Amino acid sequence: MNTVKFFHTLSYAVLSGLAFFLTTICHAQGYPSKTIRMVVPIAAGGATDTAARLISQKLSEQLGVSIVVDNRAGAGTVLGTELFSKAPPDGYTLMAVAPEFSINPSLRKLPYDPIKDFIFITQIASGQYFLSTHPSLPVKTTKEFIALAKARPGQVTFGSSGNGSANHLAGVMFQHMAGTKLIHVPYKGAGPAVTALLSGETDFMFSNVASAITHVKSGKLRAIASTGARRSPVAPEVPTINESAVPGFIVTGFVILMAPAGTPPNIIATLNAEAVKGIQSAALKDRLAALGLEPVGSSPQECTAFIAAEIAKWAPIVKAGGMKVD
Repeated sequence: MNTVKFFHTLSYAVLSGLAFFLTTICHAQGYPSKTIRMVVPIAAGGATDTAARLISQKLSEQLGVSIVVDNRAGAGTVLGTELFSKAPPDGYTLMAVAPEFSINPSLRKLPYDPIKDFIFITQIASGQYFLSTHPSLPVKTTKEFIALAKARPGQVTFGSSGNGSANHLAGVMFQHMAGTKLIHVPYKGAGPAVTALLSGETDFMFSNVASAITHVKSGKLRAIASTGARRSPVAPEVPTINESAVPGFIVTGFVILMAPAGTPPNIIATLNAEAVKGIQSAALKDRLAALGLEPVGSSPQECTAFIAAEIAKWAPIVKAGGMKVD
């Protein structure tokens, strides 16, 4: 290649790179300028969907554009997540996910890479579960529950919102760590699982705080423990499983805000800053607390590390339980 041709090629490459850089910056500076879609890969209703709608409303107010929530349920969140993974990385399609996102990599073959195909903007909130029992079960503490389960191997039943759900995995993890043999009864959603527990069809379940707290306060269910590292602010009188009977047993839910891989860094920075601002507002904190959720507001780096750790945590539990999806 002669010198003139070399410098012509080099100049073209530099100018092309500069044009791309400037386009990205201008795009980010003008962001957002149209409606944003928020994919939620579960059915409407429930704590995760409500949290997604709350952060969407807050972001809409702060960014000055409409945000439309698009529920795409199916295959344990996989259908909606696959759809989202193919969205243009321009900041106009976001997604809010729950713990099933971190469980699925160990449970089934996925049409996307759970880390490489996404950018994790921030953890909106965390939440824990109650070990909720039917009042007819003669136990009031976790130690009493474990003793009963060991005395009745293969007879104590627990419901969940479906095979591979977070509360199913919590049951498998508890069984493994507490040395008990329990019977899992999957239902099509948290609502039917709670209804089954209320009727005495099952003995207990790991129910999210929001869906159980009303029934606990009315006496229809008994919360003998919670699953967090510390007691739930919603029910500080309820001890954790970790402190009362099974050290190291910690299971928390989460709601995380995501964007497709390739979304410009400036747009991610804008979304993170605005989301964290909204999460830290008194109004949103109160609304999240009503769902049994605690606000977080992490950085993209912290959020990515958290998701990677969650994926790693569930892998041996899925294997140990020999779990299969519906």
